[in-house]
Amino acid sequence: MGQSRRMSMVEASANTASGFVLSWVAGMIVYPLVGWAVSPAQNTIVVAVFTVISVARSYLWRRAFNWLHGRAA
Repeated sequence: MGQSRRMSMVEASANTASGFVLSWVAGMIVYPLVGWAVSPAQNTIVVAVFTVISVARSYLWRRAFNWLHGRAA
């Protein structure tokens, strides 16, 4: 049997949490290199939006593969 939906969400969230921090730091370095002046607050908003998208994407892919695995069994 595969993961429960709850555990899929927990895993996707934990996986993405480290990405949040890494993306925030990277944004503060990369944006100025390409000429975009962003404040830490603006960077946080951008990173938060992409983090929500990432968690949803990870969750949906996990559920899809668990469903496919269940059909094959």
